[in-house]
Amino acid sequence: MDDNNIQTDINELEQTLPKTLSKQLFQTMDSDNEMMPFESIGQMQYQQADAMTICPNCGATMSQGSDFCEACKHYVKYDTCSFCGAQLQGDEAYCPECGNPRGGVVCPRCNTMNDFAFCKQCGMPLTDEAKRLLHQVRQTPEYMEMQKIADKLCELDKAVPMTSEIEVMHEKANQALRDRVLKLLAEDRGETNPVIPEIKSKRITQEDYKENKKTLTDQLMEALDALKTQPMEKPVEARNYAMAMKPAGLRLAWKCNYKNAIHSSPCGCAKPHLGGKWIILGQNTKTTKD
Repeated sequence: MDDNNIQTDINELEQTLPKTLSKQLFQTMDSDNEMMPFESIGQMQYQQADAMTICPNCGATMSQGSDFCEACKHYVKYDTCSFCGAQLQGDEAYCPECGNPRGGVVCPRCNTMNDFAFCKQCGMPLTDEAKRLLHQVRQTPEYMEMQKIADKLCELDKAVPMTSEIEVMHEKANQALRDRVLKLLAEDRGETNPVIPEIKSKRITQEDYKENKKTLTDQLMEALDALKTQPMEKPVEARNYAMAMKPAGLRLAWKCNYKNAIHSSPCGCAKPHLGGKWIILGQNTKTTKD
């Protein structure tokens, strides 16, 4: 095939391919006018895109800088302790810094095997450092205020709202009967014009329930956003901090900045050091299977 035929083929293909792609695919070499091999093309695209690497455990592709494979759910940064972030020198069975086993620990509460300092299932701190961090975080005014809102929301969820007018009337009748009985008992004791202490009913209407639920949910979302995990240098420290910041008693999920994915916790995120936050898990919220 002569040079004229090659050039004709190139011109025809350039009409059907994007201009920039065709230039990459059909750059000719100055020496002998041969086409650039596809390996070089892939290398160019590789350099332009987010650098990828291979999981040493399962072989899945993963982004460079990840310390956790989201495909096989294993910690893969073997030169760094998954519990405290200390550098490891070789094949130590235990971290020389924190003393935790490299193979992971079993949570004494829920019997889940964990690679990290907090249980990915129940959130229990599993190391001495994690316990100290949790205690330290829970002493901060910001966390205490957030937990107070979370406790109110938990208490509200236990309430059974009145859904009909009959229930409302029945509750009012019970309140009136209570007041009358207490007044008669006071009069029997010789009291005149007794003052009956008002006891607020724990039953609320469906409308009040929805209004209170929305108010507390909005307050909690604002608090969670204010205490979101900022980008950090070390994934292990970011993961531990995020787990310590989770308010107790609520069904929450972790939204990472890396992929904007929703995980059950930062223990399932490949790059927690890019930051993220806890969010309230709604009925239509889907989490990745961590």
